Amino acid sequence: MKNSSQKQEVLLLAVNGLCSLATVLAGTFLNVYLWKSRQDFSMVGWFTVAQQLAVGLSFWLAGKWVKEHNKMNALRLGLAVSGLFYLLVLWLGNRAVNYIWPLGLILGIAIGLFWLAFNIVYFEITDAGNRDFFNGWMGLLGSFTGIVGPWVSGWIITALHGERGYRLVFILSLSIYGVAVGLSFFLKKRKSEGAYLWKEPWRELHRKGSAWRPTAAALVFQGLREGVFSFLIGLLVYIAAKEESKLGQFALITSAVSLVSYYAAGKWFKPRLRSGGMLAGGILLIAVITPLLWRVSYGTLLIMGIGTSLFLPLYMLPMTSSSFDLMGESKESVGKRVELVVLRELCLMTGKILGVFVFIAMLSVNESPRVITLLMLLLGAAPLGSWLTLHRLLKRKAEESLL
Repeated sequence: MKNSSQKQEVLLLAVNGLCSLATVLAGTFLNVYLWKSRQDFSMVGWFTVAQQLAVGLSFWLAGKWVKEHNKMNALRLGLAVSGLFYLLVLWLGNRAVNYIWPLGLILGIAIGLFWLAFNIVYFEITDAGNRDFFNGWMGLLGSFTGIVGPWVSGWIITALHGERGYRLVFILSLSIYGVAVGLSFFLKKRKSEGAYLWKEPWRELHRKGSAWRPTAAALVFQGLREGVFSFLIGLLVYIAAKEESKLGQFALITSAVSLVSYYAAGKWFKPRLRSGGMLAGGILLIAVITPLLWRVSYGTLLIMGIGTSLFLPLYMLPMTSSSFDLMGESKESVGKRVELVVLRELCLMTGKILGVFVFIAMLSVNESPRVITLLMLLLGAAPLGSWLTLHRLLKRKAEESLL
């Protein structure tokens, strides 16, 4: 039984790795592709808003399908819709910037369906004892694909001089999504369990003394940073370097550092260290942004990228593990795992959209590099908000782990 479970873990990691590779191959340069057609930060911001709205809604609406029917089909459909998205981008070409909202919604639906199903299966085949280890391996795979994918994409786009290169990269990404769909059929069908409770995320937040209250606030803070940083860093690197191969090089270097840091964190980062590690990680993530106060260049962005890759696991592993541990606290919470995964994603979505709204509002007044840097410092301080809301819960969990 244990060997069967381990095989499922490996298969799930493989599907995740392929999805990650397909995403970074094309996704690293997707915003650059849009930017080259229309140099407008707000346009890219609204594309992100459309994605996040669709992610949150697809999590909530598809929760019934995932809980009561076949969650593996939701995972496969998410991969297939990702492929459809890149088919549309290939078809539209430079006209894609005229369809920011529908394209963002389609990509968000794909992301929502895949990650809702993935998170549920991930929860079912891991437990509190091996979750940090599994997260470490997910981080390792993400880093490895981040090393290979963007460098290959950057090289292809540069070698084929733009549009032809982008088309080949999008076709490669589409093909890898197809392989991931095929591999997913080797994952066991998971049994459905109970009726889906539409209002449970809101009920949980209104429940007095619920540990999800501070966790939800911490997730909103996490989203504040992620929503903007997910697209802004790559754009700034491209604008500073003026060529896709440099962005590929940036991703290669930072992902290589991430590979080492996630490996180390997965091996040595224990539950009792989560609170202190998260605080240290939050402070260091702010510190690595400060070189941009002097100058926004490829060099200073690379310093920030390397620093972020080094210290992000200190913040992300406690954030990921703590929320999933809450789902396994009792038989009741295990039975509501789908609803709790939906709650987790809705909180992240809220933070991401708020962060992007702040970004769009600020840049509508002033688009200078100085304002962008100050905005990055402001949003980059959000991990400290996560720690402030979560540290008591983390300490309590650490004490319980020693008993």
